[in-house]
Amino acid sequence: MCRNIRVLHNFEPPATDGEVHEAALQYVRKISGAARPSKANEEAFARAVAEITASTRSLLDELVTTAPPKDREVEAHKARERSRERYGR
Repeated sequence: MCRNIRVLHNFEPPATDGEVHEAALQYVRKISGAARPSKANEEAFARAVAEITASTRSLLDELVTTAPPKDREVEAHKARERSRERYGR
């Protein structure tokens, strides 16, 4: 599951709220061991996702770097090439 969490820092354009939320959701799924919470755990699961989303957004907003921002399309192309080399597709 955590393979789906992508680097969100230092991209142009910056990470969207949706991307931050999806990363938080993947994290909570991984540590809880549940892709979907039971009814009894639904509130705690949702609260954890919201808190991690807020913490992640805060972190991304506060991080500084001297490196130039990465281009999403270029990085996606590199990932596809690595996948092709790794899996022969």
